[in-house]
Amino acid sequence: MQHKIIAERLILNLLTLDNRDFVKRLVNTPGWLDFIGDRNVHTDDDAIAYINKIRNTQNLYYWVVSIKNENTPIGIISFLKRDYLENFDIGFAFLPEYNGNGYAYEAAKEVLVIVSKDPRYAAILATTVPKNTNSIKLLTKLGLHFQKEIEVEKQKLHVYTNAV
Repeated sequence: MQHKIIAERLILNLLTLDNRDFVKRLVNTPGWLDFIGDRNVHTDDDAIAYINKIRNTQNLYYWVVSIKNENTPIGIISFLKRDYLENFDIGFAFLPEYNGNGYAYEAAKEVLVIVSKDPRYAAILATTVPKNTNSIKLLTKLGLHFQKEIEVEKQKLHVYTNAV
């Protein structure tokens, strides 16, 4: 998978241990806690363990999204194969102060363009909780449409797809 992705206003780099302060901050934002869940990342050691788990998991990619020329991390784009889905899943999370600027769309679109060149990723999925209206709007803007509702660990998830 591509280590570095350059978009118009953004740079995406695969997650490293250098991102521990950013990860600790991101996973404790209200949006992450409400829509993704508490990952119990509260200390540097927690963040390092969380990052190492991600980096050591096959078929799991996290890009840290930064604003060009500022080297300011503002969000993540994930691309992974979940056990309960038949295809890879794209996800995104951004610090709340950067929402509404089109950054998540720009970064996710860039990842989708790159992965769609590989026939293994012809169909791409995304999941969200039904109440996450901002995520649903972004998925729709990215060209994904509602496919089905599933239940994972007693939580209802909506599955979106780019497949026809």
